Amino acid sequence: MSTGTDEATYPRHWEADVLLRDGRVAHLRPITPADQELLVEFYGQVSAESKYLRFFAPMPTLSERDVARFTNVDHHDRVAFVLTVAQKMIAVGRFDRIPEEESRRSAKDGRPRVEAEVAFLVQDAHQGRGIAQLLLEHLAQAGRERGIEQFVADVLPENARMIQIFREAGYRVAGGFTDGVMHLVFPIDATDTSVSVMQAREHRAEAASIQRFFDARSVAVIGASRRVDTIGQTLVRNLVLGDYQGRVYVVNPAAQSVAGLPAYPSVGDIPDDVDVAIVAVPAESVQDVVLDCAAKGVHGLVVISSGFAETGEEGRQRQRRLVGLARSYGLRLIGPNCLGIINTSADYSLNASLSTLMPPRGRAGFFCQSGALGVAILEKVARRGLGLSTFVSAGNRADVSGNDLLQYWEEDDDTEVVLLYLESIGNPRKFSRLARRVSRRKPVIAVKSGRSTQGVPMGHAVRSMLAPQAAVDSMFRQAGVIQVDTLDEMFDVAQLVAHQPLPRGPRVRIVGNSDALGLLAADAAVAVGLQVKDPVALGADATAEDFEEALEAAIDDDEVDAVVAVFIPPLNTSGEEVANVLAAVGEQSFKPLVSTFLASEGIPELLRVPDVAGSTAGRGSVPSYASVEAAVRALARVVEYSAWRARPEGHLVPPDDVDVTRARTLVATVLRDEPKGRDLDFTEVHVLLDSYGIDLWDRVPVQEEDEAVAVAERLGYDVVLKATAEHLRQRPDLAHVWRNIDTEEEMRDAWRSMRDLIDNPDAAAFIVQKQAAPGVPVSIGSMEDPLFGPVVSFGISGPATELLGDRSYRIPPMHGGDASDMVREIRSAPLLFGYRGSEKIDADAVEWLLLRVAQLKNDLPQVRALDLNLVLAGAHGVSVLNAVGRVEPVADARSDWFVRRLSVQAGDTLHG
Repeated sequence: MSTGTDEATYPRHWEADVLLRDGRVAHLRPITPADQELLVEFYGQVSAESKYLRFFAPMPTLSERDVARFTNVDHHDRVAFVLTVAQKMIAVGRFDRIPEEESRRSAKDGRPRVEAEVAFLVQDAHQGRGIAQLLLEHLAQAGRERGIEQFVADVLPENARMIQIFREAGYRVAGGFTDGVMHLVFPIDATDTSVSVMQAREHRAEAASIQRFFDARSVAVIGASRRVDTIGQTLVRNLVLGDYQGRVYVVNPAAQSVAGLPAYPSVGDIPDDVDVAIVAVPAESVQDVVLDCAAKGVHGLVVISSGFAETGEEGRQRQRRLVGLARSYGLRLIGPNCLGIINTSADYSLNASLSTLMPPRGRAGFFCQSGALGVAILEKVARRGLGLSTFVSAGNRADVSGNDLLQYWEEDDDTEVVLLYLESIGNPRKFSRLARRVSRRKPVIAVKSGRSTQGVPMGHAVRSMLAPQAAVDSMFRQAGVIQVDTLDEMFDVAQLVAHQPLPRGPRVRIVGNSDALGLLAADAAVAVGLQVKDPVALGADATAEDFEEALEAAIDDDEVDAVVAVFIPPLNTSGEEVANVLAAVGEQSFKPLVSTFLASEGIPELLRVPDVAGSTAGRGSVPSYASVEAAVRALARVVEYSAWRARPEGHLVPPDDVDVTRARTLVATVLRDEPKGRDLDFTEVHVLLDSYGIDLWDRVPVQEEDEAVAVAERLGYDVVLKATAEHLRQRPDLAHVWRNIDTEEEMRDAWRSMRDLIDNPDAAAFIVQKQAAPGVPVSIGSMEDPLFGPVVSFGISGPATELLGDRSYRIPPMHGGDASDMVREIRSAPLLFGYRGSEKIDADAVEWLLLRVAQLKNDLPQVRALDLNLVLAGAHGVSVLNAVGRVEPVADARSDWFVRRLSVQAGDTLHG
């Protein structure tokens, strides 16, 4: 809950740092009685015209009564949010619940709609920054949490900007004129359209905030030193020697000049504007630098300084204060404890980092968490000839994270490949959403180190309920991210996707001058899932012309999707001649071409046509790998990605096929009776699933033998008897189930036999259920994970699956393609598709069921867990025989899905 004057009156998640349209930060929070002076000061800086448009009459000042009324709200029927920068109010938005007798009635059922009147006021100096849209998003989410169904707004016709704000928010706005005033009405349910609008605005704002770092025209190095071996001196030298096209300023109160540049006592003394400040002062002095930079109007900080969260609890507290201070003054921050940033564009040539090596211009954007590894990574990039567009080492990732860079790189024309070195994923839900979208446009390649932990460093993370690596693997797979284990593998794949076309399939032809090397390549290709098509052995005396002919024939063959060239230098042909042929062929090829040159000195890792060999590697350059295993492994990764990208996403569950209102009513009823939540009974689970079109088979509890016989007769026999004792239900021999009961005698025999297995037969509980058609027992689970949000899992039922962890996972919302992949990627999938002559299951029916469970979990965060633990998948459909569920309150109801907010600071819970 909130703290301060209004403690325990509004949910804590109603406070948020937010990005405005221009990439600047502001703080959004509920108004409190302590804001009276701020409100008066704010109102005094609003123009007479804006006041008139808000109140429909001249209102030059607020009376004491107005001020008291506007700042005292109950955060339920009357809710108001303010937006602040540097502790100054720049906007206010509010809604007031309309009494039931004055509300409109629903056309569907005639009941009064729960309505609230909404209004905004933004200081004129801050209009046009997307503030009203932000306030509307957060007010709508708060309204949904308080049971408001629709907003109404009275707007003067000349207030075109406000009318446009409501219409562009993605809601269905209706309205009309009354006494010269437009009366707008719109439901505030989070629709696909409104969420899409919100996410598009989030994308633009976050991309803009990062672009202002890379496009900086002036940089100040704060903490620059005259000593050569210092961090500050290195930063200045790298900027100057890197041929930075903007202005460099140095700040050092104890020096007249640094590296030949005049030194200023503080950033405020610099006579010109400063876009970005590079901070290299002791940790305890960084907060003073933030205040100076805020007063100067600096956009962002790159904090090289260490001594923060990486040092322990005291450092984490210092880091929280640093980020809170920077954001409160509208600043974004990269770091602390980072290497810096690089933009290789000739228009900027910005090396604001500790790396003395400026990487060559290229097509890849690289995000690295580790400052320590950053220099080694850049050296490896240069050695590979890969080239980068931009580079960020984010260090402790206190503010700017990989998610921000994904937003920027998605539409950056200079970046065609995204490279991520991740030590943790602080906000997997957002990462999954962004990576899915970016991967559809350009490859995303990730190394995930620290694979046994999630989030912030060990001991401070919100733990996932899932096995961490299983969760990360599934998230990456679903998002189309190419996951690799090492940096070398990352660069292997990056060289291929940056310079060669994507393959259309897994069929490869191997062309080489060595039978042994060709066989080695073929074995390696098959081992990683590629199909070798008619390998060509040219013989040891093959010339460069022979290679050219064979390569062109392979490229022209419709049965070949990619070509692997392998070469060992004989006596009569040099590797350079063959390399030139490969470069020339690769430049014109519409199929990917990779190569391996063994025992050939002087062969670069990217083969280019000779007349441009001195230039940056271009599209068509052929990657050359140190081993055939590395070449085919990289190709296999890209084949997988290409297949993912070419496959249609598939469909979502149509909204008309589900009754969300019925399900939400059930959940609300349970939580009203049990505010802390509880397990659902069978009838409640039945209603919940039926709301999503899922038929949970009926069952009849029985207490006595005669009752079991009577129920079986009523059902017409062909039934099963099940014991509900937990120790029996978990046995691998299925001792709790007696099948194929068709007569009274068989029922009595089953009853007595199963009672003999139970330690306390008088307390035993049994159920009778119709027998389902034969099928493979599978289970579908879903949960609300603290890191990943809603998660759906699938596997074949049984102890083997549990022991081996053979389950697939996905994060809703799920498309048809996700469900299809889930069914097929478990190791035991052959059991579903005719293994050893068994009948194939109806995979479509299983996928249909997975999509329904995923949609249910996506719609209802309060359903903490739902487990369809016995589903029979047969040849002609599925039978859901048992399911259990639990409902619990959710503090913020996944509000981060429906409103824009910057993630919480590192060291608290989630970040990213």
